[in-house]
Amino acid sequence: MAAAARAAGALALALVLALAGANSEGDALSALRRSLRDPGGVLQSWDPTLVNPCTWFHVTCNRDNCVTRLDLGNLNLSGHLVPELGKLEHLQYLELYKNNIQGTIPPELGSLKSLISLDLYKNNISGTIPPALGKLKSLVFLRLNGNRLTGPIPRELAGISSLKVVDVSSNDLCGTIPTSGPFEHIPLSKTSFFGIHFLWLEVLSDRMLSTSFEKNPRLEGPELQGLAVYDTNC
Repeated sequence: MAAAARAAGALALALVLALAGANSEGDALSALRRSLRDPGGVLQSWDPTLVNPCTWFHVTCNRDNCVTRLDLGNLNLSGHLVPELGKLEHLQYLELYKNNIQGTIPPELGSLKSLISLDLYKNNISGTIPPALGKLKSLVFLRLNGNRLTGPIPRELAGISSLKVVDVSSNDLCGTIPTSGPFEHIPLSKTSFFGIHFLWLEVLSDRMLSTSFEKNPRLEGPELQGLAVYDTNC
């Protein structure tokens, strides 16, 4: 009898913790919804009174009702990102491409330890690329192209060994390009001795990284260890 009671208590506690986690994720997504303008009404199903957000359109959850995917690409949304997104600890895919998102990238996104894909391309995002993104050790796809980002490419990104695709083209980045970690095996094309304005690699093997840095007129080229001062024009 006592064992049954303990088992029931453990089950109840697990349920409470699961609901608390789901509510926390719902709160985070509700904060995002409040920050966005949605002329097409695509977020009408985002009802904060529900137990969890797993029934909301454009939200995918796993079997534990944890949010793993947010698909909000090309939906005519505007507004800005919110730091609360960093609370979605099970999130693997953050897809907000081809909208009119403004403002900066919250450094809190560096808390998304399960994130595989960060797609914010073709928006109107400004500011710098947060060095905190270097904490995303599961990240494979990083696409920030077609925004108004400034500043250097954070060297912290070179610590993400899982990276396979990096696209930061069509911004206003400056300084030099990392040449360590996953960037180490990038063969360069259209280079000059003092700089590079376009860099592209087809994926040739699992070790290779597909990258694009074109249309960043202040980007000087690959970092030359011992031969060039890092980020001289940033």
